[in-house]
Order: sequence, then structure tokens, then C-alpha cells
Amino acid sequence: MTESVQPSLLSGFDLSTPLPGIPNMASELPVARVVIDSAVPHLDRPFDYLVPTELDAMAQPGVRVRVRFGGQELAGFLTERLEHSEPGLKLQPLRSVISPEIVLSAPVLAVARAVAERYAGGVWDVLRSAVPARMARMETQKATDSDGALEKGSVEAVDDVPLARPAPVPEDALLAEYHGGADYARLLRNGESPRAVLSAVPNRPGDWPALLLQAAEQALASGRGVLIVVPDARDLARLTSTLDERLGPEAYARLTAEDGATPRYRNFLRVARGQSQLVVGTRNAAFAPVKDLGLVIIWDDADNSHAEPRAPYHHAREVLLLRCGIENAGMLLAAPGRSAEAQRLVRSGWAHELGADRSLLRANAPRVIAASDEFEAERDPLLHAARLPAAAWREAKAALAHGPVLVQVARTGFMPALRCERCRTPARCTTCNGPLALGDARGAPACGWCGLVAHDWNCVECGFMRLRASSIGADRTAEELGRAFPNIKVVAATGAKPLHTVPDTPALVVATPGAEPVAANGYAAVLLLDGDRMLSREGLRTGEEVLNRWMGAAHLARGRDATSERPGGGTVVVAGDPTEPMRALVRFDAAAYAQTELDERRDLGLPPAVRLAMVRGPAAAADKFMDALDLGGEVRRHGPVLEGEGEHRWLLFFSYAEGPAVTAALRAMRATFSAAKEPIVAIRIDPDGIL
Repeated sequence: MTESVQPSLLSGFDLSTPLPGIPNMASELPVARVVIDSAVPHLDRPFDYLVPTELDAMAQPGVRVRVRFGGQELAGFLTERLEHSEPGLKLQPLRSVISPEIVLSAPVLAVARAVAERYAGGVWDVLRSAVPARMARMETQKATDSDGALEKGSVEAVDDVPLARPAPVPEDALLAEYHGGADYARLLRNGESPRAVLSAVPNRPGDWPALLLQAAEQALASGRGVLIVVPDARDLARLTSTLDERLGPEAYARLTAEDGATPRYRNFLRVARGQSQLVVGTRNAAFAPVKDLGLVIIWDDADNSHAEPRAPYHHAREVLLLRCGIENAGMLLAAPGRSAEAQRLVRSGWAHELGADRSLLRANAPRVIAASDEFEAERDPLLHAARLPAAAWREAKAALAHGPVLVQVARTGFMPALRCERCRTPARCTTCNGPLALGDARGAPACGWCGLVAHDWNCVECGFMRLRASSIGADRTAEELGRAFPNIKVVAATGAKPLHTVPDTPALVVATPGAEPVAANGYAAVLLLDGDRMLSREGLRTGEEVLNRWMGAAHLARGRDATSERPGGGTVVVAGDPTEPMRALVRFDAAAYAQTELDERRDLGLPPAVRLAMVRGPAAAADKFMDALDLGGEVRRHGPVLEGEGEHRWLLFFSYAEGPAVTAALRAMRATFSAAKEPIVAIRIDPDGIL
């Protein structure tokens, strides 16, 4: 494939002597193996190049290089140096070494290859997530703090920065509250690699950031590195606040795209050079090149933010699981609830469960009230029609005397969905058939897809011209609560208007799932509205996802026992018809619900009890692709299903043991189709939202 000199022709020649048409080559290990910047499936393999003498010193494994390929100049990573290449190839020389900085370590490259194999994707697509974009100036300037500030006039190399190692404080008081927690901490301190799953108890000293830090300190005390991955900026802010207070801002490296390219690359260099043993960040920090990795921690693995939206659509949890196997590191999956995937790890024996006594949970968890239980239904005759049940209104009114109240709603916006007032037909745009929504009380309905304002809308079914809300968003809820509680401040927090913290003063905080800000001393009450609407969404994981969101919000409430620091015991009120997720919330037992879900899916042969692959593309190409696959009789095929304009979708269900063979076959077939210039067929492994 590459245009260069055949290594077999070099046999018997003195490599220090120039050959005709060949530049002076390195005398030792003259062949460089390079992964090139290409998303083309049949080019998803390393290519060999010669190392010119002038690049010998800089051309080390892990550096960025430029090479000539197919008539163009491409970037790539040099992955290894070899004595010889494959017989029969003509090799070209490296064009240049972009930077002598080693940014791709051997363990991270191994993880990237394992991720590509697991998700039937390309290695370069994974490396794009693993190694941030280069900021050349950062390679010669000295980092002075973790927030991205530089010393004025400093031109010292980052290598001159002393190694930032947190002072290990091997306390395990919080871990010891869980069954097996003390043994888990002891194993980490002794340099071993235990694996555990933990559902966190709320309202403990320092809350979950302190718990994660205690686990991290055990591995740090053994002289090994630690990597902590959290879902989003809100959780990262909570974690780094605890780290700053306990260890100081220089004791860790922070990796998140939200900080911007320059601070991110500066901190990445600190990690790559071994100047930080403790790394925290969001999903792509799972690839951080931590030296001598001893422990990986992921908080709230069920959060959708851990899933990469770009090919090959990997999940941070799976990346860390692969790292554990490749680098022999310990692992801790901690969350407010429990995902079915985490429960499968416990059930299979891969990880141990660190469980808490019910007495500890009862003493610290907030009181949970189901507004639909028989007692509340008898007290509230209008419960079936009320969006804010009497129990929720009563608890909110009492709690506002002591602090803020969180109100979780299903959707953002004012009225994100509308329907005909007479026949209840969903209101759609007459141009693109998109859903109509209302942005505020005085505006006109507009299409959520094309933005067209529907001034003269009329129902296509009955001709009626009046609309009603199909769902109520956070903005409308805030407006209604403002009228119900006229003297109370109302605050909205959504993905579009993020808010990380609120003060410990009376206020109504209306937030969408996953965007709830943290109250200084916890919420005096948490109201979970729109339960029926959230659970009515079709999907295999709907109940699990809703319970996870409820548990996350409930963890923000104060404990049920009043103290001098937190007057008024915390209460959670959940609205909606009785369901299994609601019962699990009342019991504060997400692990039991996850086990029930896992058992049912095992009986039905559905993820995560088994694995899933989706193949999608133009009908003829997708069908041809599937016909060419030879996967054995144990793999279940379902399809084709017609989707979109002339597209077919196929689903494959297979066991974890069959996973490597199935994904290898999918990758090989995709490369074959790519080389034959067949239409593109998309492959997704273990995708969410398909079932």
C-alpha cells in the first residue's frame, strides 16, 4: 500500500551507507511503524516507513509524525521502531516529526486497539479521543497551576516542573462503612488490584467525592497512579473542590474538553510526562496516560454523558474495564444507583459488591414519599389530574422554611410539545412535519425542527384551531411555581442554562434530569414530577434510566434526621403511578431493581445479559453485508427493518464469549466493503436507545 523501499532488498547492505534514491537511514531500527490519520476502514492498520538519520533521535514511539501516503501528506503516530519490515514492500521515508513529545504511550495504544476491536471501529477514531489536539506553545512553556494560568515571561520547559504527588493519607473511614470496604482499601494499599461495585450512601461526610478520594488515596499510598472519570462539568466541579481542599490544586491533573484546548493539553502533558499521579476528568480522560496505573474509578456509569457520540461510540466504563485487564489495575464503579452492567459484573464474580447496612442507609437517606400510594390518594381526591400532587405541595411549603427545594421535571423549554385541544392529535409542522412547541406564554407556536412559526395552525384531523400542552417544560413549571409561591425565588437549571450550585436559602430550583445544581447543605425537599411521562417513553432501559435520575436527585436531599447544621429533615416526593422503579426508590434499593432487570433480560436474551450489534445502511448494501457474514449458528439475526429513505437495519445478538469473533468479523467485512468501494454501512456495538 505504501510507496517506498522493500526492506528485504536492504538485507546485506550497510545501512549507514546511502542507497541510490534512499536518504541516509538510521543505523539501528531503521523502520518506523505508523498509524495514519485516516478513517477509511481498509486503511485501519499500521504502515511502515524509513527513518532518516536526521530524524533518528526524535522519531521515538509515541510521537506525532507526518508521512507521505497516497499522494498526500498525512499526520500519524509512530508506534514502534523495527529492524525490518514486511517482505516485498517499498518504503518511503518519514517526512517529519511534528514534535518530539511522546503523547501516545504503549499502554494507551493497546487500550485504543482493544476498544477498536470491541466496538468494531477504527484505531484512529479511538486515538482521536485519546490524544488531545496539539498546542505547540504548551510544549515549551511551564505550567504553573491547574486552571490554565501561565507564569508571565516563563519559557522553562515543562520537564523542569517537579513531580506533583499527592501526600497520601491512607484513611478509609468512609470505605469501611461498607461491607468489604476495609479489605478493599487494604488490598489497594498493598499494591494489589481489587475490583468493586458500590452504591453510595448519601449524606455522609464529604459525600461521594470524599468517598472516591479515600479510595484513590489507598492506591496512591502504594506508589501507583489513579484515574477518576465523572460524567459532566457539575460532578467534576464537586470532585475538584474536594481535591483542592484536601490535596491542593497542584496535586492532580484535570482533563476535560470544557476547559478549552490549551489548559487541557497542558494538563495532558503533565500526565504524559509522569508529573501527576492523580488524574480526574470526563469521558475521554479514560484514556489518560497515567504512569503505573493502579486504580480506575468511574462515578455514575449509567449516566449517558459517559457514552462517546462519535465513532466508534465507546463508553467510558468499557474503556476502563479494558484498561484494568491490560494494565492490571484495580477498579471501583460507584454511583448513586446501580446500572444493569455494573450488576452483571457483580453477578459474574468479576467484581465484589461493597454493600451498606440498611441501618446506615435509613439513618442518612431522605424520607421518600410516593404521592400515588393509597394513603396519599385518599387525602388527595384530585391526584389523578394534578401535576403537583397535594403531598408535593405540602412538603414543599414546609421545606421552604428551612432551605431550597428541588423540582425535577422531564423536559426543558416552556411547552416543548403541543396537541389539538379537541381531538388530542399531536401538532406538527405543515412544512417538515416536525413537532410544534411554544417558547413562552406570549409567543406563537413554532416548529422544533425548521423553526417555522405556525401563526394559522389548524388540526389536520378535525380542523380545530386551538392548542393545548402535551408536556410542560422547566420554564413553564418555574412560572407556575412562581405564582403558587409568590414570595419565593424561583431558579431554572437546564442543559441550555446550566447552574452548578445554589445557596442554602429558601428557593424553588426547577431542573431537568441530570442538570440539578447542588445545594450548599442539601435540599430540604426534592419533588420528582412527570414520573409517568418519563416512564412512558419506549425503550428497554427506560425504567433503569429513570430510577438512576431519581436516585441522583434524591442524593441531593438532606438526610431524614434533623441536625443543627441541617435543620429540617430532607424529603423526596415522587409523583406518578406506582411502578417498580418507584418502589425501588422508596426502598432506596437500586441494586435489587438492577438484579431484577438483569434476570429478566437474561431470560429474554437481551442486553446487557448478551451483547448487541446494529448494522445499518442503504437497503441493498446492508443486506449484501449481512449475507456475506459468516457468524455461526449461535448469533441471532433480526432484520431487515426499513428505516428512513431506503435504509435497512439489522440487529445481531450474541454472547460475551462470542463477542471477539463477531466484532472481528464485522471489522473485516467492513474493510472488505470499503476496499471494494461499496456503499458505507454503519456498525454500532452495544448501542443505547435501539431497543
